[in-house]
Amino acid sequence: MAEELSELLRKRREKLEEFKKAGLDPYPYKYNRTHTSAEILSEFEKIGGEEDSPNEVSLAGRIIAKRGHGKAFFMQIVDGWGKLQIYAKLDILGKEKYELFEKLDMGDFIGVKGHVFRTKTKELTIRVSDWTLLSKSLHPLPEKWHGLQDKELRYRERYVDLMVNAETKEVFLKRIKIVKAIRNFLEDKGFLEVETPILNVLQGGAAAKPFKSFHDALDMPLFLRIAPELYLKRLLVGGFEKIFEMGRVFRNEGISYKHNPEYTMLEVYEAYADYNDIMKLTEAMVLSAIKIVSPELKLEFKGEIIDFSPPWKKIPLLEALRQYGGIDIEGKSEEEIRSIAKGKGIEGIEKIGIGKIINVLYDKLVEPNLRQPTFIIDYPLETSPLAKKKRGNPKLVERFELIIAGMELANAFSELNDPMDQRERLKKQAELKAAGDIEAESMDEDFLKALEYGMPPAGGLGVGIDRLVMLLTNSPSIRDVLFFPHMRPHDNN
Repeated sequence: MAEELSELLRKRREKLEEFKKAGLDPYPYKYNRTHTSAEILSEFEKIGGEEDSPNEVSLAGRIIAKRGHGKAFFMQIVDGWGKLQIYAKLDILGKEKYELFEKLDMGDFIGVKGHVFRTKTKELTIRVSDWTLLSKSLHPLPEKWHGLQDKELRYRERYVDLMVNAETKEVFLKRIKIVKAIRNFLEDKGFLEVETPILNVLQGGAAAKPFKSFHDALDMPLFLRIAPELYLKRLLVGGFEKIFEMGRVFRNEGISYKHNPEYTMLEVYEAYADYNDIMKLTEAMVLSAIKIVSPELKLEFKGEIIDFSPPWKKIPLLEALRQYGGIDIEGKSEEEIRSIAKGKGIEGIEKIGIGKIINVLYDKLVEPNLRQPTFIIDYPLETSPLAKKKRGNPKLVERFELIIAGMELANAFSELNDPMDQRERLKKQAELKAAGDIEAESMDEDFLKALEYGMPPAGGLGVGIDRLVMLLTNSPSIRDVLFFPHMRPHDNN
């Protein structure tokens, strides 16, 4: 196979030299086209028989199919808007130009000029009067036009995947529309899009292991952000009342069908709101995105029908443990909760606090069983150091997660704005970090100082955009919705 590929590569390079000797520039600077494929199909839709369009057109694209012999050739070229057939004849192009045309390979970019007509099979086609080589492809396309099936190769060489698999391109076009719909929704609600630093002096805003970097000129370590939360709250302090940021965050953690080291996070903050208000906002925002890809509120995901019809279910976390895990920990002592966790096969419970044990029980027993859209509300205090305590129960915080198809899609709080309470909680986080918990929050004195100037009561939301796109495009892996997912280096040997 390697020898066969090597021969194909050699032949393409030989053709490259032939084009150069014939005086053609195989990589010109630009090409003036008059139409896209979609514009031609629309503008000349009413052409009948074999009549030619009154005006000449020029089109550019990649060759994806070719057939013919002797004195005539059909090719199909694709651009960013679709596909179109072209037809070349020896007596129109002339011997020299036609023989070079025959040497074109699938994958080459060309520009063509000519009149549009309809073939005997009723297909709109350009009758080529002239052509220009725009980029010589030195690698063959997969053997068949839909032949790139190797998943790892599709992720690793996404540019080829996009060339040959129309369904891949359609997923990313939908992603673009979903992101745009979310932005439009928030802007229509009066939210302003802002930007905050990606390089942070301290890690913070979420429980995660960060990526470390170093700034040579300042001689100081830096971290790639794991969340923009603490900077966005500084903007609340500064007077921006309704804001959002959509951008990359980085977490130095494992890879799975729903995890990638870098991914797109949306964070939204609204002054004078609480987590109940944010819950309504989240539901409305997701529904607005669904309408972009389907008028129906029922979508298929991995063979399962997800019904997004509102209102969505809302369950307190401790109640969810009773319903789905068959365990009741409310009112139980710390020793009893540890015993329950041990009985459920939870390991390492001696090294973590009760809040984290409850969270681990939830992750194992509840989340995988939540298939339809469900808000899980009211989490243990220990696991949410940036959220307000629940009114009426200070052992819990006002927090929700949106779970769909066993995946966490969103996380939200009634945001903690009491600087004294926040300081105490970050002190405990710093103690956990000193004891070896690499995911614990840092003691961020500048953030605490900002809170001391006064932050209005607020609701905050984080949404994993990639997971949402997975769900709305029926994509089984996060790698299917990232143009360039993280991969191990390719071993050429």
